[in-house]
Amino acid sequence: MVSSRGGKYGYVTRSRHAAYRALRRQGKSKKVAAMIANRGDSHAERSTMAKKGWRGRKRKR
Repeated sequence: MVSSRGGKYGYVTRSRHAAYRALRRQGKSKKVAAMIANRGDSHAERSTMAKKGWRGRKRKR
C-alpha cells in the first residue's frame, strides 16, 4: 500500500486513502491509483473529476 509518509514509499493524501483503496480494488496499478486519488485534493478538483466521469457515463448510453 502507498503510505502517507511520502518519499520512496509513494504518497497518498491522508483524506484520499479511501479513494485510493477503491481504485486499487478496481484493478488500477498503485501508481495510477495514487495519481488519481491525489488529484482530488480540493473540492474543485473532485468536482471536475465528477463532471468528467458523468460525461463519460452519459456518452455510453
